[in-house]
Amino acid sequence: MSSIATDCRSTVIPCLRYRNAPEAIEWLCQAFGFVKHAVYPNADGTIGHAELTLGNGGMVMVSSVIPGTPYAKLLRQPADIEGMETQAPCLIVADCDAVYKTAKAANAKMIIDIADMSYGGRSFTCRDLEGHIWSIGSYNPWAPPEGGSN
Repeated sequence: MSSIATDCRSTVIPCLRYRNAPEAIEWLCQAFGFVKHAVYPNADGTIGHAELTLGNGGMVMVSSVIPGTPYAKLLRQPADIEGMETQAPCLIVADCDAVYKTAKAANAKMIIDIADMSYGGRSFTCRDLEGHIWSIGSYNPWAPPEGGSN
């Protein structure tokens, strides 16, 4: 497909909005190990756009909830819809137990505790400081399947 960017490390990047995006950016770096790639604050201290990287190809984009924008009319925060989500980012990490510890230390709310998965690796699911759901696991979905083919 010729429309796919070939000079990008990641061609699918989740975007999340936060009421307090500056605090969320710091929390995501502390809890999950993200690194600030770019942060573009607005004059009022909100975040117009931020890019946080994880490893060699992972990225999430973060911005502030800014009421009244065309985009704001399309989305709701978990707190607005009884903590529900319609999607959740999944982070692939080398050491799931280590990230579990840093997430717990950052007061992530564990909603599915860490466990070994039947398909390989370890995984847990938690909520961040504003209720977004994150799944973190050590299973590598890009690795060739054991005893089979893709």
